Amino acid sequence: METNWRWFVVAMIAPIAWGSTYFVTREWLPDSPIWGAAIRALPAGLLLLTLVRRLPRGSWWWKSALLGTLNVGAFFVLVYAAAQLLPTSIASTIMATSSVAIALAAWAILRERPGILRLLGALVGIGGVALMLLGTTNSVDPRGVIASIAAMAMSSIGFILAKRWNGEVGILPSTAWQLVFGGLALIPVAAIIEGPPPAVDGAALAAYGYLTLIATAVANVAWFAALKHLPAGTVGLIGLLNPVTGVLLGVLVAGEILEGRQLAGLALVLLGIAAPLVLDGFVARRRRARDASPVHPQTEAIPAPCTT
Repeated sequence: METNWRWFVVAMIAPIAWGSTYFVTREWLPDSPIWGAAIRALPAGLLLLTLVRRLPRGSWWWKSALLGTLNVGAFFVLVYAAAQLLPTSIASTIMATSSVAIALAAWAILRERPGILRLLGALVGIGGVALMLLGTTNSVDPRGVIASIAAMAMSSIGFILAKRWNGEVGILPSTAWQLVFGGLALIPVAAIIEGPPPAVDGAALAAYGYLTLIATAVANVAWFAALKHLPAGTVGLIGLLNPVTGVLLGVLVAGEILEGRQLAGLALVLLGIAAPLVLDGFVARRRRARDASPVHPQTEAIPAPCTT
């Protein structure tokens, strides 16, 4: 269990970093979602590629292209578009449903049955996200809702496929190839649809640097490493920290004030994450203690003396 807790901490890196992207995108980046996705993905992939110094072989050419589309190219565009079209509250609430979608995708693809505690925790967490965020705005663009749902569904399937395939080559090569494929595929699309790359000032350049290094390279490696060592349902549950991060950034950076309803929602999210993990740990300790308890040996029968 001690090892699991270390991987829980690793899993937390990704949703916390991803939860900051909505705020960073809305505050400092230009309205160019396809270029934004390409600028975020390709440098991160090339950075990781310099570390692994390996190119795909065999089936990994098409696997990298598929994963790069689901987890990087199309996903980043949709998330970027949702961040521009929707308030952070709505986008984060929709993406929070991935905690259930990931568990269901793992059940369908990996035959990894979702634990009832984790599913209940995910539902409690989603309810907390809704209570925390919904109702704070009347501005809802249906295009943004569609973009968020599509991003959630595609990434949930892509994450589970990566969990299934990453053991063949390792986390770093797989992540690097996904980011490079996704970024390269986006450049011609961005040039055709959005024209030349957007002009950026110093703040935007720093924002892109943060999204590339922390919210993409580091976060993706941490996420896929956690998926390798933990059940998908558990990792998806920890992903609920994504909207929590967005809300706390609004409080700490933008000076927003949390109302009682939002505080209650925040408490529900944290309860939904923590309770299943704590209960699972308690059950595991009880099981280990039971298995380690001494067993009273049965009295051996004394053989009767031989008679002739």
